[in-house]
Amino acid sequence: MIFRNLLQAAADLFRAEGRLVELPSEREVVFVGDTHGDREATEAVLSRFLSPERILVFLGDYVDRGPESEGNLRLLLEAKLRFPRRIALLMGNHEGYPVVSFSPADFWEGLLPAEREAVGATLSHLPFAAFSRRGLLALHGALPDLPSVEAIRGVPLGSAAWRAVTWGDYIDLPDALATGGSCTRPTYGQDSFASLSRRLGVHLLVRSHQPSAPTYLFGDRCLTLFTSKAYGSGEPRVALLRPGGEVHSAREIELVKL
Repeated sequence: MIFRNLLQAAADLFRAEGRLVELPSEREVVFVGDTHGDREATEAVLSRFLSPERILVFLGDYVDRGPESEGNLRLLLEAKLRFPRRIALLMGNHEGYPVVSFSPADFWEGLLPAEREAVGATLSHLPFAAFSRRGLLALHGALPDLPSVEAIRGVPLGSAAWRAVTWGDYIDLPDALATGGSCTRPTYGQDSFASLSRRLGVHLLVRSHQPSAPTYLFGDRCLTLFTSKAYGSGEPRVALLRPGGEVHSAREIELVKL
């Protein structure tokens, strides 16, 4: 399958899947942080954790920074097409380059205009979040200001809710000290997390995106995860959630080094 055909097949699958992926409570879930062109990390995750008993949830940022953006993206799309019910690929800010451009963006800037359009058209259909009825929400950045988790299904590209999901940063401070940032990289604090998690019915948020963030935030209710060596900080890790009842703390999720 040539890359263009792969992109079209993946786009059809993402459109059918929708913006919100529901995670079954009876299966293990492996959350994978930013892979950022680190094909080796993605290969290790697939080799070690892909199985009928598990769902792999990749939290976005598959391109840029690392040495093999195209190869990493191709590998992920091929795996998704082969195992559509075992793999969820969520959108990160680096998949949203055609909506809000940024720099540096070595992968996107290295594409010809027609290639950029084709890749962007496919990635524009990626899901925004994955939700478990156990009270867990997984996404790339921050909680969106929405009336319910179900409302994620209707979030438009480029909207304020989309910017929160793909670009949002967290700081362990009250909102009065934490809010700000650029229009594309908004920053939120304790108050926003508390009020939005309560409204959305989310006990625990699993996200990536922010290399400067502590692993655990907001009384262990927010887990920030990285799986790429692109940032050069620590060993790549995934997070393993075993089947069971409601989850209320990130400490209930096992962090596993690749």
